[in-house]
Amino acid sequence: MRVTMVQDVVRARVRMSRFPVSALSAAFLRPALFGATLLSATLAGAPYRVLGSSAMAAPAAAPAPAPCRAVQAEGEAYTVCTVDLRRERVRLFWLGADGLPYSSLSSLAEKQGAALRFAMNAGMYDKGQAPVGLYIEDGRELKGVSTANGPGNFHLKPNGIFWVKGERAGVMETGRYLRSAPKPDFATQSGPMLVVDGHIHPKISADGPSQKIRNGVGVRDDGRTAVFAISERPVSFGAFARLFKDTLGCRNALFLDGSVSSLYAPGLGRSDLSRPLGPMVGAVAR
Repeated sequence: MRVTMVQDVVRARVRMSRFPVSALSAAFLRPALFGATLLSATLAGAPYRVLGSSAMAAPAAAPAPAPCRAVQAEGEAYTVCTVDLRRERVRLFWLGADGLPYSSLSSLAEKQGAALRFAMNAGMYDKGQAPVGLYIEDGRELKGVSTANGPGNFHLKPNGIFWVKGERAGVMETGRYLRSAPKPDFATQSGPMLVVDGHIHPKISADGPSQKIRNGVGVRDDGRTAVFAISERPVSFGAFARLFKDTLGCRNALFLDGSVSSLYAPGLGRSDLSRPLGPMVGAVAR
């Protein structure tokens, strides 16, 4: 919801005679075989190395696994996108080169191209699609921290901040973030916290009446792994918090939004439609 009530040889074949080949003939044949192998590799565009008198194909780098997968928890279906920050970058997006909000996942994907591994909405925003709380992009603070009280989920204290600095990420309660001052590359503020130091937010009931499609983020592995999740149908705050705590193993997790929760996951052939979005978060190759 907005904060108004705040988601790829040619193979050259050398046919040899079935008749015995003398050692002398074999000595003359080896260079020819080598030349055929080398030509074959060249025609195929395959990389190779020459070691002594042999050509060896260099192994192709294994593609990174798709970040998003289906997860079941307590009978509910979720899509979970996991990012190893040592292999991929997590970053935030809000305004394009024209100074206007990207507004949609499809627009963001068009601008970012194949480098964008996945993306989702990333925090609450106002009618003008501006972040309600802290927003930092590429080290620049575009919106300051909010410690104000008020209605809606954003103000259900403790709320918190998801931040990224180099190869590490964190989710912190807002007050702790202000005290630690991590000076991140990217940060977005939202609320409420879902899990705080291994405990579910004290004001989140086990299974309250509010049912929404929800998305959020948690961290684990000492901040080396960021875990993003979105429900496939409306779920309670309690069920969503338990997903992060019990199923995904996150000691700290933050609610990003509900109702507008949406996901771009090309590996799954998915690009959700939603109302115009504010901040978005995604993973790109390093």
